[in-house]
Amino acid sequence: MAPRPPRGLVPALVWGLSLFCSLPGPVWLQPSPPPQSSPPTQPHPCHTCRGLVDSFNKGLERTNRDNFGGGNTAWEEEKLSKYKDSETRLVEVLENVCSKSDFECHRLLELSEELVESWWFHKQQEAPDLFQWLCSDSLKLCCPSGTFGPSCLPCPGGTEKPCGGYGHCEGEGTRGGSGHCDCQAGYGGEACGQCSLGYFEVERNASHLVCSACFGPCARCSGPEESNCLQCKRGWALHHLKCVDIDECGTERANCGADQFCVNTEGSYECRDCAKACLGCMGAGPGRCKKCSPGYQQVGSKCLDVDECETEVCPGENEQCENTEGSYRCVCAEGYKQIEGICVKEQIPESAGFFSEMTEDELVVLQQMFFGVIICALATLAAKGDLVFTAIFIGAVAAMTGYWLSERSDRVLEGFIKGR
Repeated sequence: MAPRPPRGLVPALVWGLSLFCSLPGPVWLQPSPPPQSSPPTQPHPCHTCRGLVDSFNKGLERTNRDNFGGGNTAWEEEKLSKYKDSETRLVEVLENVCSKSDFECHRLLELSEELVESWWFHKQQEAPDLFQWLCSDSLKLCCPSGTFGPSCLPCPGGTEKPCGGYGHCEGEGTRGGSGHCDCQAGYGGEACGQCSLGYFEVERNASHLVCSACFGPCARCSGPEESNCLQCKRGWALHHLKCVDIDECGTERANCGADQFCVNTEGSYECRDCAKACLGCMGAGPGRCKKCSPGYQQVGSKCLDVDECETEVCPGENEQCENTEGSYRCVCAEGYKQIEGICVKEQIPESAGFFSEMTEDELVVLQQMFFGVIICALATLAAKGDLVFTAIFIGAVAAMTGYWLSERSDRVLEGFIKGR
């Protein structure tokens, strides 16, 4: 339970100051927690292996550039001919092949370091393509271009032109994926070799297909014009090679609730809620009701709110009626409040003075502060040579001194009598 402040002005001020000082820091300066972000997706191992090989090849180019081409060809042939395939060069390349934050690359390098060393010292001549030898043949993480899956099967459309060149073969180049073609907009079929719904063929030959969009509501068409439709999309009807909107609200196709009405839209319809005044309706507003809701009555062609407060509906003592939309409520009259279902007169508490809850010690402190301010003001005026204010200042000091001495003498005498 939160601590409650003590009663009284001075203790409350001291308590508030101590509470503020105990805070760890200003609330408005404390940083808000960072937003939660979803964990990043892990790359396919084949992509990690390809990145490792690409970085390895860049390292070879860098070490070749840094250690050769100095101008002294004879010296290079004599001293650096062995550096090309040396362990020193391999170590220099592997040290920088993975960035510090690429944990997948470091993990793969740790698993395949012996294979890389074997290729470097024994397999370079017979297998110059490190990616093919490491990622595809040895680790079996990748497939040749245009193939997919554990057995590196050809993608739909063939390895030369997967998905006809109009889509992406899922898992291409890796040992995963389904090989399904994700076709570009306008193309469809198993190998993206057809125009999809809503498109027509503009041009086709043995290696080339161009698809273009039909007119808006056409599902199949022979050209781009409105009159080229062969089949219509849902919500439209074919009429003389044109697609005409079906008014579902005028047929039995619309399926709206009892307290809703139908609004036709292009190719579809919407169900919207009836007005509160209606029990069933044929359109928007209280003038389209089939029947009026309870609390409403038909006036002319509209269902309007009944003012129940015109009759005696709140029998309780000191109650009054308050009309609401379609109903009413009984509330207590002004100056009364409800207690246990009965309206009783409110007791207005007497207003307390500003100093009513202050203790005597607090009043003494405020009095001393007040007199201190007055004396300071009089001293300032007296210092300017004003005789009147000088006399007042001297009198005030004398009065305060006498008051202080009298209070102190009383306390000294009381202590002496009590033997303190």
